[in-house]
Amino acid sequence: MASTRILMAIYRLLERDASFGPEAVKAMAVAYEAILRSLRLADRSDPMTVIVAKKIIDAAKTGLRDPGALQEAVLKELQ
Repeated sequence: MASTRILMAIYRLLERDASFGPEAVKAMAVAYEAILRSLRLADRSDPMTVIVAKKIIDAAKTGLRDPGALQEAVLKELQ
């Protein structure tokens, strides 16, 4: 998968948390990629990518499953 490199931090964190189904993981991955683009985080080793991934997972634990809603919630929290 071409986006595996981009999604590495979120997948690494999700390996420890099997409570999400495939659709939720897909929504989180889409939101993660969009947030990194909007924050211009091109360096995937930047510690901020892990912070973003953790915040997406936390937002998804509240029941959010829409990538746009996840993105909005995380960006709002980061402001």
